[in-house]
Amino acid sequence: MASIKNIVLVHGGFVDGAGWQGVYEHLSADGYRVAVVQNPTLSLAGDVAATRQVLDALDGPAVLVGHSYGGVVITEAGHHPNVAALAYIAAFAPDKGESVSSLIADPPPGVAVPPILPPKDGFLFLDRDKFAASFAADVPEQQAAFMADSQVPWGVDALGGAVSEPAWRTKPSWYLVATDDRMIPPPAQRAMSERAGATVTETPGSHAVYVSRPAVVAAVIAQAAENLGGRS
Repeated sequence: MASIKNIVLVHGGFVDGAGWQGVYEHLSADGYRVAVVQNPTLSLAGDVAATRQVLDALDGPAVLVGHSYGGVVITEAGHHPNVAALAYIAAFAPDKGESVSSLIADPPPGVAVPPILPPKDGFLFLDRDKFAASFAADVPEQQAAFMADSQVPWGVDALGGAVSEPAWRTKPSWYLVATDDRMIPPPAQRAMSERAGATVTETPGSHAVYVSRPAVVAAVIAQAAENLGGRS
């Protein structure tokens, strides 16, 4: 099968699509056509609709990529006929009926717990003072501070949005585990990627690995685009 030329990037909670810029630049330089979904993160249904809108506009097959909560979005939106493969970047890869809320409900003892503040008016934020250490520990200090101060409100309806049928059951998938992640524990990433039958790469990196190590992330996405013969 010929390699895929379209890439669609889906961001997670608390951030917007601008964080994908480094990955976008690497992939574009390699000849890929890259689209970034600005999903509003108010509800899973709304984010799936925003993603499908981008997929509808494509002229051919794509690799659909999700970071963090974006993994839930691509798991639901990935049934779109233009999606040839899925790529999870330190992302949730839920099964049928699962949501971010259910996946983080019972963390193992000793595991870092994301510093999510209590919901206010139906929205969630990360504790600004703990944002860098939890989300972006390997991002330059000023950039991590900007990310903390420019957080996008994450809707509780997005947190609780459950997958109806996971696309990874019928589409090949790739997964990048960030081994220093303090938002989604690496053992949970490994378990979800194994369950999905994904081709797995591991790299040192924080939850914001897509910002701090864009070349590594782009390489995993390119691997998905170029090796669509099946999963390992």
